[in-house]
Amino acid sequence: MAFEAKQCDQQRQCCSFSGLKFSLLAILFFVLFPHAAAFDPLDPFGNITIKWDVMSWTADGYVASVTMNNFQMYRHIMSPGWTLGWGWAKKEVIWSMVGAQTTEQGDCSKFKANIPHCCKRNPIVVDLLPGVPYNQQFSNCCKGGVVASWGQDPAAAVSAFQISVGQAGTSNKTVKLPKNFTLLGPGPGYTCGPAKVVPSTVFLTPDRRRKTQAQSEFSDARMVDYSHAVTWNVTCTYSQFLASKNPSCCVSFSSFYNNTITPCPTCTCGCQNKNNCIRSDSKRLNTVGINTPRKDNAPLLQCTHHMCPIRVHWHIKLNYRDYWRVKIAITNFNYRMNYTEWTLVAQHPNLNNVTQVFSFDYKPLVPYQSINDTGMFYGMKFYNDLLMEAGPSGNVQSEVLLQKDKNTFTFKQGWAFPRRVYFNGQECRLPPPDAYPILPNSAYSRHPVTITTMAVLVFWMI
Repeated sequence: MAFEAKQCDQQRQCCSFSGLKFSLLAILFFVLFPHAAAFDPLDPFGNITIKWDVMSWTADGYVASVTMNNFQMYRHIMSPGWTLGWGWAKKEVIWSMVGAQTTEQGDCSKFKANIPHCCKRNPIVVDLLPGVPYNQQFSNCCKGGVVASWGQDPAAAVSAFQISVGQAGTSNKTVKLPKNFTLLGPGPGYTCGPAKVVPSTVFLTPDRRRKTQAQSEFSDARMVDYSHAVTWNVTCTYSQFLASKNPSCCVSFSSFYNNTITPCPTCTCGCQNKNNCIRSDSKRLNTVGINTPRKDNAPLLQCTHHMCPIRVHWHIKLNYRDYWRVKIAITNFNYRMNYTEWTLVAQHPNLNNVTQVFSFDYKPLVPYQSINDTGMFYGMKFYNDLLMEAGPSGNVQSEVLLQKDKNTFTFKQGWAFPRRVYFNGQECRLPPPDAYPILPNSAYSRHPVTITTMAVLVFWMI
C-alpha cells in the first residue's frame, strides 16, 4: 500500500509538472508570436512591405518615395484597390503628392497663401486611376490600387507614389517616423506593425550605370548602426479571421463513376444574404445596372444552399494505370463582382507530379523546401484571367493530368481530393471528410460493388 501511494504521488507530480510545462510553453508562444492568427501555412513568408525612402530635403521637410511591395505568393489586391493610412508623429502636413492622393484635405485654414494637399493628422491615401495626366504619374502608380500577387506577376506586384511632407524637420535627426499604419486591401484583414528603420535603399538610374541611395547620415553602406538612416519599413500581414467571420468560397467534389455530387455544406458562407439573393431565372436580372458594384461592396448573390460568392468544383474525371485526370471548375455566384487576375491554390500530395495543365497557368509553390504538395492555378492572359460575374459566363474551368506516385499517393478513402483550397487567398470550406466520394484503388474498377449490391447478392444466395 505504501508503495502504491508513493507511486500515485509520483504520477501526480509528473502530471502537475507536465501541465505547468504546457502552460509555460503556451504563454511563451503567445508572447513571441502575438500575431499568430495572421500566419498562413501555405505562404509562411507572405506579407506586404511598405518602404518609405526620404529622397531629398526641402525648406521645412522632405520629399519621400513610398513603395508598396506585395510579397504574397497568391493573394493580390483587387479592385477597388488598396487604402493606406497612418498617423503623424508631430504636426506634419502633405504639401503635394504624385501618383496618389488623400481622400480628404482636412482643415488647412491656418495656411493663407500656399495650401497643402492634406492637413489631417491621420491621412488616408489611395492610388490614382489609370489615364491620369502624365505630370501626376509616378513609377508603378495609377492602377486604381490593384496590385498583383508575387507568385503570379512579380513585375506588377508593386505600387508606389511620391509625397512631399512639410513641418517635419530638415534633417535625419529631427524627422519622426509615422505611426499606426493601416492597410485595407480593399477590405479588412491586414495588420501592420510599427515602422522600423532599415538600411538606405539603393536605386539604379534608367541606364543601370549609376547608383543613388535614400538620404542617410552614413556614406558607408556597410555600417551596422542605421539609427539615423531615413529609410523605414512597415510590414503588414493578412488574417482571414480579421477579414470575415465566414468563408467566402466553398468546394464540392464528384468522381467519374458516381452520379452523386458531394456539395458544399449548407450555409457555408453564412445565410445573412438569403433574403436578398436572386434566383437564376428571376426577371430582375434584366434590370439595367443590376451588375453595377456598390461603394460598400455589398454582394448580390444567386440563391444557393451554400450562399457563397465562389464555388470550386473538383471532379475526378479519369483513372488510368499510371495517370489520373482532374477537372477543376470555378463558378461565380456574385452578380456585382468579377474577379481579375484570380488565383486558385490547392494542396494535394500528388501535385509534385503535375504532367499537364490544359487551360490554366500553373506554378508549384514550395513553402517548405522538403514538401512539394502545393500548386497555384491562374488564368491565361487575355483568355480566362477574368472571371465574369454570375451568369452564363461566370465560370472558368480546366483539366489537370497527374502522374501517380504509389509511394505517396493512393485513391483510397478520398486521397484523390485536395487537403486545402484557396481562392484569391481566401481559404475555402471543404465538405466533411465522411461525405467524400469513395474511390476505387484500381484503374479498371469502373463499377465498384457497393454495400447494397452485396446485400442483394447475399439475399439471392440464401
